[in-house]
Amino acid sequence: MSAAERDEYERLRMAAHGRHRRLRYAATSVLLLVAFLLAPLAVVAAWVDSEVSDTDRYVQTVAPIATKPSVQNTVTDRLTKRVVDSVDVAAFTDAIGRTLQKEGAPPQVVQGADALTGPLKSALSSAVHSVVNRVVTSDKFAEVWDDANRRAHAAVVKVLTGEGDSAIQAGTDSIDLNIGTLIDEVKKDLVNAGFDQASKIPDVDKKVTLLKTDKLNEAQDAMRLLDVVGTWLPVLVLVLSALAIWSAPRHRVALMATAIGIGIMMIVLLVGLAVMRSVYLDSVPSSVLPRNAAADIYDTFIRFLKNSTVTVLVIAVITALAAYLYGPSRPARWVRGTAAKGTGVTGRAMARRGLRTGDTGRWLSTHVKWTTGIAIGGGALALVLWNYPTPGAVALILGIVVLVLIVLGILAAASGPERRPPADGRSTPVPG
Repeated sequence: MSAAERDEYERLRMAAHGRHRRLRYAATSVLLLVAFLLAPLAVVAAWVDSEVSDTDRYVQTVAPIATKPSVQNTVTDRLTKRVVDSVDVAAFTDAIGRTLQKEGAPPQVVQGADALTGPLKSALSSAVHSVVNRVVTSDKFAEVWDDANRRAHAAVVKVLTGEGDSAIQAGTDSIDLNIGTLIDEVKKDLVNAGFDQASKIPDVDKKVTLLKTDKLNEAQDAMRLLDVVGTWLPVLVLVLSALAIWSAPRHRVALMATAIGIGIMMIVLLVGLAVMRSVYLDSVPSSVLPRNAAADIYDTFIRFLKNSTVTVLVIAVITALAAYLYGPSRPARWVRGTAAKGTGVTGRAMARRGLRTGDTGRWLSTHVKWTTGIAIGGGALALVLWNYPTPGAVALILGIVVLVLIVLGILAAASGPERRPPADGRSTPVPG
């Protein structure tokens, strides 16, 4: 080609290369945007799916509610009021008055029988409250609570889909807990405490409203959708992130951007949960549930969701930091150089003391990228296989991976001098 033709060829080649890079950047941007928007939804969907499909996880979620003092006080007060209201104290004092009148008691005494209504009701309330409180704060109540929730795990499905029958029932604008077993236990203890009339107490309302909302139908629709995609949406986010990193012209920078973006979305989710908490507490009338009890129920029920969100945030921070440390910046080079110097000094000190790794160490030294990738991949696989990982689990796996990398670096540096066979067949050391 002539000089002019070569210049034209280079110009066209650079233009095509530029269009190709712009196309890759556009594809990466679109994939990352979709992954970022789906990341919070994926965390919520995975949480819902675990609550629905894993009975132990569900019981573990709701078990602490029975031990919250605010909830215990609310249940005690509600049950006490219902039991006392079911006893007609006025009819009892009227019967006493008629009996006294029949026996010829003075009119003042007969009229005084009506004054017993208030004191008797107060004494009954105090006695019943004491018995109910003893039952509700006992280990038996917690056991009954756990057992009822375990046997009625279909309650979660009931709340999310409105189908089936369980202890937790979804109404048109509320979510209620059937505490019939507990009420029967209270009536039995009242009879044992000397209140024989408690056996004649009619059936009272056995439902305690856990959540009052006029948006239950919309929430059920959303939860049903989350339940369907709970398994595959997190996988989709991972696939989209991997495709974005693969399509990017600079993979390391794309990995760092992906981690930072997902981390930011996890922070947004945590803020959203805090806002939802405030909205929920403001929407619950005090006549339905005291504010402190509602707060305890909300915090307890979503604590695993918050834990999962923080876990993903920690993983994102670690990933972004690792991608940065593999970059060409001066701080990254200093960290890598310091780590290599530390493992090298330790390995050579071992070799001088006779603890040489020989060919194994030399193989490790020439396959650093492979061994590093295997160690990091093993840590990632352990995290994926971990059942409900926590920030503590992430820290543990990270510590193990770093420790393995340090050990591999030391073993590689402790290989000692290489030996080559001379012409006469004897081995001589070659300075390393």
